[in-house]
Amino acid sequence: MNIRQFVFLVAVWLLWASPASGQLKYQSADALPLYGKISEQTETRYERLPAALRTVSRPPLWALGKNTAGLFLRFRTNSTTIGLKWTLYANCVMTHMTPTGIKGFDLYYFENGAWHFVNSARPAANAMDNATTVVSNMDGSEKEMMLYFPLYDGVTALQIGIDSAAFIVPPALPVPTREKPVICYGTSILQGGCASRPGMAHTNILSRRFNCEFINLGFSGNGQLDYEIAELILYGNIKY
Repeated sequence: MNIRQFVFLVAVWLLWASPASGQLKYQSADALPLYGKISEQTETRYERLPAALRTVSRPPLWALGKNTAGLFLRFRTNSTTIGLKWTLYANCVMTHMTPTGIKGFDLYYFENGAWHFVNSARPAANAMDNATTVVSNMDGSEKEMMLYFPLYDGVTALQIGIDSAAFIVPPALPVPTREKPVICYGTSILQGGCASRPGMAHTNILSRRFNCEFINLGFSGNGQLDYEIAELILYGNIKY
């Protein structure tokens, strides 16, 4: 075997053994169940406050409602690789919190009655549009997955990438349970400051621990007992 043949064989093996993110097929996450919302009557899918509060709430409170703290998707897939593409609402930057906690994602899988961390989707530097491979080289068996959203920024679009021959569908297991969600209200610590990544916000930790849906109504510096938030917690929706 000459050197050219050897280099060619190595190149072929590398391409076969290490699938690139460009080989993934991407699709919108809109069809997957979204947890952590107190109301479905929002302006866009990935935000926390109902659209009716736009002209009612204080501007800082309304703006924080665009943050996706506490939101997470559930799905099932047999893909060996999972990638993400997402567009941020504001591309927020803070000096006291990690970019992954502010505007990244966390992926978990369910096994033997517990949730296990897979990896984080880290955002690009100073970019509204982000793309990354979260995990690769999994074994190809069906897995129940959970994807946590950013804590201190919003998401306007999300696509999930999987192997070209794999599937991604709604979950088969009813975990976490949605029967009696726990609603949490507060300020910055509740919202997730200053967790290093989304899965480490304490409401998300508790949700995994008890396998129960938690709804995060933490608003940094703005937990001021606003009447409309109290009404939202009480009734689950508001009509003005």
